[in-house]
Amino acid sequence: MGEWRRFSLLAATVVAAATAVGCGADAGPSAEPPPGVSVSLQQNRSDVPAHKMQVAVRNDTATPVYFKDVRLLTDSFQETPPQPVDTVLGRTPRTDFPISYGAARCAPTRIPDAEPATVVAHIAVGKGPLHEVRWRIPHPDPLLRQLVNIECGEFLLRRSIDVTFGPAWTRSGRQLRGALRVDLKAGAGQVTIEDIAGTTHYDLRPASGEPKPVAVLTGTRDLPVVVTPSRCDRHAMGEAKQAYLFSLWASAGGTQTYRLIVVPDQRTQRLFESYAMEVCAERR
Repeated sequence: MGEWRRFSLLAATVVAAATAVGCGADAGPSAEPPPGVSVSLQQNRSDVPAHKMQVAVRNDTATPVYFKDVRLLTDSFQETPPQPVDTVLGRTPRTDFPISYGAARCAPTRIPDAEPATVVAHIAVGKGPLHEVRWRIPHPDPLLRQLVNIECGEFLLRRSIDVTFGPAWTRSGRQLRGALRVDLKAGAGQVTIEDIAGTTHYDLRPASGEPKPVAVLTGTRDLPVVVTPSRCDRHAMGEAKQAYLFSLWASAGGTQTYRLIVVPDQRTQRLFESYAMEVCAERR
């Protein structure tokens, strides 16, 4: 019998045994992870707009392990349901399971430290029963710390300002000219727009061309901006995972500078795409 056939039969046995035991938290008591099986947290660029990350699993043993589901538990983010994966892993240096994570739990006046995290999964090792295991992620985890800093910084900044793309855009040569509307909320004080930046597909810069900071505001204002396509390869728009996640850095009331993600509405996104296709066609 070939090696692959032996593994397939053993994997089928694992899945059958796990299914017979049942599913969910009642499948067995929580236990330590099996030796040789470890996990880490990773995030791909395409995960960012979907608010997802990857549970990267490593199996250094020859014993297949059936994963029924996985989830992340941490006080830094709101809890989400287990993510079904229904997969048998043999020896593997890394296999990724995508999971969603909840909104960050932010403090009203500061960015909190990232809290310890645990990956919880229901697994069956070899011909063993389905049971719950927990991997404690080494603390502090750099990815979780980064995500808390980004999301809670944005949370703090949004208490002072709202930023949207204006409705009027005009093509001027190879440029698209319009504005960002910055609305200051009550008690925001003086707001400094430190910088703005484009995305994987579009460059965004102040129309004035003035050095940073872009603007110092004490009231609502439209900031004239220029948009140009940053790439023209054929499959660019088809791979546009983060094409419309524009960035703005600002501080309010003398506080620290935080980043804000600004997303144009669907109408403006279609306008940007149509404009970019026209400009790119003219370059050929």
